[in-house]
Amino acid sequence: MLRNLTANLILHERIETTDAKAKELRRVAERLITKARRLGTVAYTPHAELSPADRVRRLAAERLVSSYIPRFMVRIEKGGEAKRVDIVEKIFVDLAKRFSTRPGGYTRIIKFGPRRGDGAAMSMIELVGESEKAEEEKPKTKTTAKKTKKATAAASTESAKAG
Repeated sequence: MLRNLTANLILHERIETTDAKAKELRRVAERLITKARRLGTVAYTPHAELSPADRVRRLAAERLVSSYIPRFMVRIEKGGEAKRVDIVEKIFVDLAKRFSTRPGGYTRIIKFGPRRGDGAAMSMIELVGESEKAEEEKPKTKTTAKKTKKATAAASTESAKAG
């Protein structure tokens, strides 16, 4: 169960589950990401550019990770088409690069409340980096845009008075 939860967390980067499962899943997922991150740039450097010693280190780490989670999973895209994703490669290329400067704490658990059917405590576990990027890319609100226009107008009038 934990192997499949970990693979789904890496594939979708956000899943909803019970609190107990999320807390245990955090331990497993962070250890797999740390294995890839400890390789440094070797984790996300193209295979052809690696020295033979680095290729061996990366292969050994990939085998450790792939012995725990399934190698490939299928993700359904918005258009309804299925896309086959290499989970181990995603850990080594995407996640190791994203968390290269972060010393730990790659996941976040957000508690929802009780499940309707049986009252189990529910929560969402997600990888940290993706949602922070989405917050930065949000468009400015109207009030922020108005404040910016006022600040620009004030700066231009001050420069006109000075000049």
